[in-house]
Amino acid sequence: MTDPLVWLPFPPADLGDPPGGLRYELVRPDRGELPESAAEVELFVPAYQLGPMPPDLFARMPRLRVVQTMTAGVDHLRASVPAGVLLCNGRGIHDTATAEQALTLVLASLNRLQEFGHAQDRGTWEPRWRRGLADRNVLIVGHGQIGSAIERRLLPFECEVTRVARSARPGVHAVADLPDLLPSADVVVLILPGTAQTRGLFDAAMLARMKDGALLVNVARGNVVVSADLCAELESGRLYAAVDVTDPEPLPADDPLWKAPQLLITPHVGGASAAMWPRAHRLVREQLARYAAGEPLVNQMTGDY
Repeated sequence: MTDPLVWLPFPPADLGDPPGGLRYELVRPDRGELPESAAEVELFVPAYQLGPMPPDLFARMPRLRVVQTMTAGVDHLRASVPAGVLLCNGRGIHDTATAEQALTLVLASLNRLQEFGHAQDRGTWEPRWRRGLADRNVLIVGHGQIGSAIERRLLPFECEVTRVARSARPGVHAVADLPDLLPSADVVVLILPGTAQTRGLFDAAMLARMKDGALLVNVARGNVVVSADLCAELESGRLYAAVDVTDPEPLPADDPLWKAPQLLITPHVGGASAAMWPRAHRLVREQLARYAAGEPLVNQMTGDY
């Protein structure tokens, strides 16, 4: 009997000790690779930075049983994965890198590093008063695994953290409480999944609830924030923002966000650090071991959240 076939986006040796009982191939359909073994593959791990895939990819994979992403969000694949195929996300892979990016954006904005960088480019000495993070009230919207990692990195800076998730639980507020929580928050960090429920959540009405001078940090999905409404607040000078995600992506060169004042933009690099690969290889290796042993897989995506 032939062992089940697994397609990986990296050499199997990167897993260290690939689980036995499986066959492995390095295949990148997003780079135009679509060997005849597509008819045999049972478990497919797409590349992290995934380019366009052949439109008939899944139709040519009749034995496919599992798609294991290396991303926390699966909105880019959910509609394409055929019914009956299990979709698992990369929950846990990007906690460290994304939390570090969120903290970097918070500190860079509150401490005016972007302005100091422009002054350095001009060769001018421009001391400025900094707001800093100490004693600020930070609202984490989306207090799941990554939100918890962000909180652990924030607390040593002597700030106060308020937690928000889809549903209330002890110590955590519900998203429905946001209108009452926003007016007292100095910093709002978004780390929500991109779903129909979160699309456009931070629109003009929600942004208007934020206090004057507050900072909005988005490391979630670009469409969680209505870009035009955020631009209006930034143009007025009332809010600050630092975003690692935009809507759309890549951000077109003529998009108003590029010229919006009091805004720091990074190009969706929250998960792209050296911290990613050891954690990605570990998760994939553990999932493959479960699959080979006939055990239930983790990180199964069965709903919108």
